[in-house]
Amino acid sequence: MSKDLKKICKPQVFEDIFKLYAKDLKRFIFFKTKNLSETEDILQDTFIKLWDNCDNVNYYKVKSYLFTVANNIFLNIKKHEKVVRAHEKQTVKSNTNETPEFILLEKEFLVKIDNAIASLPETQREVFLLNRIEKKKYREIAEMLNISVKAVEKRMHFALKYMKEEIGKV
Repeated sequence: MSKDLKKICKPQVFEDIFKLYAKDLKRFIFFKTKNLSETEDILQDTFIKLWDNCDNVNYYKVKSYLFTVANNIFLNIKKHEKVVRAHEKQTVKSNTNETPEFILLEKEFLVKIDNAIASLPETQREVFLLNRIEKKKYREIAEMLNISVKAVEKRMHFALKYMKEEIGKV
């Protein structure tokens, strides 16, 4: 097949990619979300992102791109849900006997944590969120990401080191 026919931005090529990978991608996402509606949303967002970046994605690496994008969208949703839960907990706490200074410091600390997580390199953030938010073991993360357990350990080490430095800044 000529190189010209492998351009993802061509509607027929894009459609062929969708037909080829959508079913497996949907299973992958559903395994994570356990929610069909959320799965459909992530699947749609993933292919929208592929279309938006079709000029920059290598045709021969499109499968990896799709699964990475879907996983990142999922992780961002989980991170957002955690922030919402923290905010809900904060609202409940505001009805307690804690001082306004304590509540303000706690809010600032949560913002520092969120900012530190957001500024982690993608590979480290992914491992950090899978381990600390989703409670996945290193072995499970290694299998999901198709990397070694040592690589997971290394990414987590650097993520924790970075988080400690960022949160410790005044």
